[in-house]
Formats: sequence, structure tokens, C-alpha cells
Amino acid sequence: MLRATAFLLVSSAVLAGCGANQSALKPHSRASGQIARLWWVMLAGSGAVLAVVIMLLVVAIARRHAGRDDGGDGRARALVLAGGVAAPILVLSALFALALRTLPATSAPGAGRAKLTVEVVGRQWFWDVHYAGTGAVTANEIHIPAGETVRLLARTADVIHSFWVPELNRKIDMIPGRRNAIVLRADRPGVYRGQCAEFCGLQHAHMALLVYADPPARFRAWLAAQRRKARPPSSRPVRRGREVFLSEGCSGCHAIRGTPADAHVGPDLTHLASRSTIASDTIPNTRGYLGGWILDPQHVKPGNRMPGTDLGGQELGYLLDYLQSLR
Repeated sequence: MLRATAFLLVSSAVLAGCGANQSALKPHSRASGQIARLWWVMLAGSGAVLAVVIMLLVVAIARRHAGRDDGGDGRARALVLAGGVAAPILVLSALFALALRTLPATSAPGAGRAKLTVEVVGRQWFWDVHYAGTGAVTANEIHIPAGETVRLLARTADVIHSFWVPELNRKIDMIPGRRNAIVLRADRPGVYRGQCAEFCGLQHAHMALLVYADPPARFRAWLAAQRRKARPPSSRPVRRGREVFLSEGCSGCHAIRGTPADAHVGPDLTHLASRSTIASDTIPNTRGYLGGWILDPQHVKPGNRMPGTDLGGQELGYLLDYLQSLR
């Protein structure tokens, strides 16, 4: 008994730690608040049903030990019908009604109700993000204005994925050939972590994203910057790095607006340096990690589609100078 109790306590602590930055029970929007409320009510309802079942079991055991198992006691039959039939029906009906009331809060708004529409494309194993009508494209990090309703359209470019930012709303599936929609609205500025919630291959666990809810003025400034093409190189090392990028095969998979690179196999890198992480929130976007990722991406995310390179130290340095200038 003590071992079982210790196991439950340790498991609870581990699970709590896993959900520290990505918990559906820490709502930061009306939709996630409704989901959290439904979860707590369902927990209480299931606890009540369990308590009734345990009570009936205890009564039955007590009656049997007392020798009162003749089966003709009307009170016993009434107790079974009330506790084993009527109570579960009432509790489950109430939970079903509450679930139906919760659905509208989590549904996507119509196209005319949202001022901003963001399209997210799931790929193995990263997220493309397009801001409709603006030309802005980013990857793995979504910026939205805090306190404003954003309509998010989700689709997949390969296998089934599932978009889920638990602190902001429910999960939605991304099924080949179909487009799904959801609403994102953060009550206050902050950073909210999301995750692919449908197993999609070897690196499913490393397919995360970050949602930045910015103050409206900061968001508008960010969006204006993201709409612009990449700045021309301002120094010789940066110009040399641009040449390395275009000549060493990087442009065969990535796009940088304002350059001949316009491929769409990997993430758009036009404003790579403005992002806090790379490899879909797997490693920090620092010079050292970026260099390691370029040389040996399979070490970080085995099975991803980016091949390693054999760049020399000087060429790698130039390339990093160029990529870090893309703000």
C-alpha cells in the first residue's frame, strides 16, 4: 500500500512538471477557461459516480456478511436503482449538457468576425505560418495581438498532424486534403507553448511551437517587419555568407524573400534571426546551436529532411553572419 501511494505521488509530481509550461488547466483565454471548467466538473462528476458505486459495493458486502442476501428486500432494490442507474444517468446527462454549452466558446469565428487570419501548415516536423493578406511568413512561432480574436486555419502538407496550444484553446486535427479552423485569443500578453498532438512520425515529440501574444502596438510593429523582404547584405562577411547560402544547396530547400531562394521544403528563413528557437522549439536560436544544426541536423532531430553539410570553418562563419543578419 505504501509503495502504491509513493508511486502515485511521484507520478503526479512528474506529470505536473511535464505540464508546467503547457497545461490545459492553466487557462489564458475564454475558450481554455471553459475547457478547464468542463474538466474540473467532469472530474467531480466522475468522482461522485465512483463514490456511489463504492457505497453500493460496501453496502452489498456488509449485507452479505450480515447474512441478509435473500434478494427480496425492496429497499435494497431501490438503493441499487437509485445509486446504480438514476445517479449515473443524471450526472452523465448534466456533463453532456455542459459539454454542449462549452463547444461554442471553442469554435472558430466566421471570417468576418476576426480582424486577423493566420494559416498554419503542419509538416514533418515543423510549422509554416502565413499571415493572410500581408505576405508575412514565419515558422514555428506565431505572433498574435493580445486581447484580440484571431482566426487560425490549419492544414497539413503531408501526414495527419494536430494543432494544440492548451492554454489558449482545444486541439484540432490537420488532415490531408482538408482545412480546419479554430480561434486564438489570449487574455493578456505572454508566451504560450503548443505541440503537435497527433503522432506523425519519428520526431513527433520535437514538433512544438510558441505563440507570442504581444501588446497590439508591438504586434503591429512585428508584423510590419515580417512583411518586408530580407535586407541586402551590409558588410563583406554578410555578402559572402549570402553567396554561401545560395551556392551550397541551402536555397534548394529554404526561401529568403528578396533573394533567388524560393524553395518551400524547409522553413522560410527571411527573418530567421528574429526567432527565439530553431528546429521547431527544439534548440535555442544562438550562433553556436545554429552552427551545430547546419553541420549535423540529424544529431538533433534524427530523421528530419535537412542533410548535414561539410562547410569549412570560414565558410560556416560567413553563413552564420548572413543568417544572423536576417531580422
